[in-house]
Amino acid sequence: MGTASAIPTKTRNHASIVMKIYDRTVLFDCGEGTQKQIMNAQVSPMKIDDIYITHLHGDHILGLPGIIQSLAFRGRTRQLNIYGPPGITNLIEHIKKLGYFTISYEIIVHEIMDDDVVIYQQNNFLIKAMKMKHTITNYAYKIEEIKQPKFLRPKAIELGVPPGPLFGKLQAGNSVTVDGKEIFPEQVLGPPRKGVKLVYSGDTVPQEKMIYFAKEVNVLIHEATFAKEYKDKAMENGHTIAEDAALIAKEANVNQLILTHLSNRYTTSEALESEAREIFNNTVYAEDMMTVIVENNKPVKIIKNNDEE
Repeated sequence: MGTASAIPTKTRNHASIVMKIYDRTVLFDCGEGTQKQIMNAQVSPMKIDDIYITHLHGDHILGLPGIIQSLAFRGRTRQLNIYGPPGITNLIEHIKKLGYFTISYEIIVHEIMDDDVVIYQQNNFLIKAMKMKHTITNYAYKIEEIKQPKFLRPKAIELGVPPGPLFGKLQAGNSVTVDGKEIFPEQVLGPPRKGVKLVYSGDTVPQEKMIYFAKEVNVLIHEATFAKEYKDKAMENGHTIAEDAALIAKEANVNQLILTHLSNRYTTSEALESEAREIFNNTVYAEDMMTVIVENNKPVKIIKNNDEE
């Protein structure tokens, strides 16, 4: 939804990413203008289940008041979950008092206090948070698909388990007893299966811990605010240059690197993308309204400007 840094441009909105993950629609960061970008992408704001904020700088949060109020005007009744660093609770309380409107739904705020922690989990995926290094507290987020081991039906039948409810119990990880004989899940389940993994850095200087956090992920979305001639400025302001983001991607052995958070001093992202590709070829600089499709055992598909790459 947005790929600019502190000041938006005519072609780049403030930071925001919408992800559809199984049955949930999730928003990562919510810069100014996000709700209009969401409508342009033909995503209903009413379908947003959760919002994850990396840090509390304005270019990542100033869209929250508009979305919160618009959802109330639209008559939302189901709860909205908002996750973020310490201070997010106080921020949301202030937003609730901003202007004159009535909130028709419950907002559940989750302050993240730990480092490298699972903050959400359901059957199909989980989301982890890891603290990075910026001028204020910033969390990177990791979305990790949970793939259940393949159920070995012939093996279960061979062990005497009749097709039916007992199959489901074994698939769920429970042992069953058939004719006085206990059958364990590991006897009828295949090896663990690797699922899709994706990491979003938020704002951060280059971190060794990001190499660990993003190890072998399908997609790493990493901020690259400046090109290498501004490395000192990047470090001073808690940001990363494209070259360093590429080094992280290479060391982490990721499949696809997507750079974002472009400084408004640049009219195009070509210089940053070129620098990164010298180190990690499978790199692209994000554009507003770009679509990324990530599926297991398939190349990452990137669609920007309505053209498939």
